[in-house]
Amino acid sequence: HPERSEGSAAWLEVTGPAAEQLRLTTPMSVSIWRICPTEIESVLPSLADLLRETVNGGTPLGFLPPLTLDDARAYWMSIRPATYAGTRVLLAAFADGEIVGSGQLTFASAPNARHRGEVQKVFVDTAWRGQGVGESLMRALHRRARLHGRQLLLLNTRYRGPAEAFYKRLGYKEVGVVPGYSVGPAGERFDSVTLYRELT
Repeated sequence: HPERSEGSAAWLEVTGPAAEQLRLTTPMSVSIWRICPTEIESVLPSLADLLRETVNGGTPLGFLPPLTLDDARAYWMSIRPATYAGTRVLLAAFADGEIVGSGQLTFASAPNARHRGEVQKVFVDTAWRGQGVGESLMRALHRRARLHGRQLLLLNTRYRGPAEAFYKRLGYKEVGVVPGYSVGPAGERFDSVTLYRELT
């Protein structure tokens, strides 16, 4: 079973060998769980479906639409080695047994960067947007970062897109804008903004 993490309502510390396991349930009965590498395959259909729907619905997440189900599945399997190595954490938001959102955290490995992490691919099912799921995922990622001794988090998102405002509401500050950082399916270019947050 996935390892429970945290969301936005109340903390429950888990003791014993699984001391890092934390559970927090959101007010909307959404729970945030850490997906262990051995569990990725068991939740692969749900993750692949959600990623495909998100990308093809207009949120690229580093992909180009139309994203096929096979490509979505291949992506999730491609991150499994990093989750085994402990350099990537995968979280998922569950509601009524279904995955309704996901987010990731990667850890810089350079000796002078072990205080730093990067937030990647945070997305929520369209039916659950605006209900605090994204914020719960971010709080869970922040908690994981602290558990791994990471105080500085960075992320990239489309400049002036809805995600930029979302992250800034959570305390992220702008570093700068890279013009034409990514391209769309017709070759059009989009600017990207880099944001950071110091965790306390």
